Amino acid sequence: LGSINYMTTGRIYTTVIENERKMKYKGRCVQVVPHVPEEIVRRIETAADEADAEITIIEIGGTVGEYENILFMEAARMLKFKRKNDVAFVLVSYLPVPAHIGEMKTKPTQHAARTLSATGINADIIVARGTDSLDKPRREKLATFCGVLKEHCISAPDVSSIYKVPFNFEKEELGKKLLRTLHMEEKDSDLSKWNELVEKIDHPKKEVKIAVVGKYFGTGNYTLSDSYISVIEAIKHAAWYNDAKPVLEWVDSEAFEKDPKKVEELAQFDGVIVPGGFGTRGVEGIINAIQYVRENNIPYLGICYGMQLASVEFVRNVLGKKEAHTVEVDKDVKEAVIHINPNQADNVKEHKYGGTMRLGAYDCELTAGSKARKAYGKDIISERHRHRYEFNNDYREMIDKAGLKIVGVNKKSDLVEVVELENHPFFIGVQYHPEFRSRPIEAHPLFREFVCASLARKKS
Repeated sequence: LGSINYMTTGRIYTTVIENERKMKYKGRCVQVVPHVPEEIVRRIETAADEADAEITIIEIGGTVGEYENILFMEAARMLKFKRKNDVAFVLVSYLPVPAHIGEMKTKPTQHAARTLSATGINADIIVARGTDSLDKPRREKLATFCGVLKEHCISAPDVSSIYKVPFNFEKEELGKKLLRTLHMEEKDSDLSKWNELVEKIDHPKKEVKIAVVGKYFGTGNYTLSDSYISVIEAIKHAAWYNDAKPVLEWVDSEAFEKDPKKVEELAQFDGVIVPGGFGTRGVEGIINAIQYVRENNIPYLGICYGMQLASVEFVRNVLGKKEAHTVEVDKDVKEAVIHINPNQADNVKEHKYGGTMRLGAYDCELTAGSKARKAYGKDIISERHRHRYEFNNDYREMIDKAGLKIVGVNKKSDLVEVVELENHPFFIGVQYHPEFRSRPIEAHPLFREFVCASLARKKS
């Protein structure tokens, strides 16, 4: 996906305003409608053209009728008017089964369909989410009251694994119905590889226990694991590759700040991951956790902030520079192991944070003989980034000599991308986000080898 695929109201409005100031509308009166929806349509068409796509999927998030998505609805209506036979609308709606009634209710979906119709859009297909399968009476009700073909009311009941959802849709022939609606040639699906994956999920030969140490889990009385959904799925992909069942536990780093002794609880895990993040909350707890896994030979994978704090911890506790930190936490720090990207320092000083992040894919050259190089199986890799702060090259030689090796560098910018601790079963920190390139049937090599090392620890 290119940057054109990322579409928010702010980006749309900014483009329209910039175009007006550049006289691209030739002095005409610029209005919210039609110019904002027209810009949305332009971006959709550009994304399709850039990808040379036969089918483009656009998700309009949220709930029908929300203020935030009304202009996207209008754009969708305009796109349908412009390309009558090329656009299909799918309404995903929840059909509750109230416990005290015991009957699936279609009224919320009827209301959603009517609200959608009020925007000038009629659903071609309804995906009926619910705890149970859609039965014949409910299917007929949806067809009658929502104006959708009975066979286009797709049952989408809960399943034991999200990876079983495609089988359900295949059973309902959703793919063929969509192709038919789009006036395209129908095709048969081949889900044999996907079936092999599900077999591995259902019949693991062992299990691996992984702690994800982060600071975005707490939300009132609930645990919000979706904050790290890409990391969590990448762990699962790697575990399944290794014929293992992933047992994940979300560990709030703030607990290690309040009671540092609690860090010893990490000994019960086969491996520990610290994912990306921003800000100051829970940082000292993360550093305590990294020190513990480093000193106790527990496999560790640090991603983005997890790599940066691993470097801080090493400089503090191995090199003895106790004031070591990241300027993200302490802008006046004396030992700035992590600092502002030198190319963006002036912008950040003036609080101009827009566009100061290193985003997108960058090349990285790996050191021969390193665990990272062995995992990837090649010298040059390309990975996606999303961060503002970088490793300070002033500390590069000293940490390398002390045993935290610099094994991955972006040659063009001379920025550190990968650090790896020698004489440790598995201790790797990466500045990028490998989880973004993980796939269900193609586990990312770093996650794959991390899980492999975790299983080896479990076995020993």
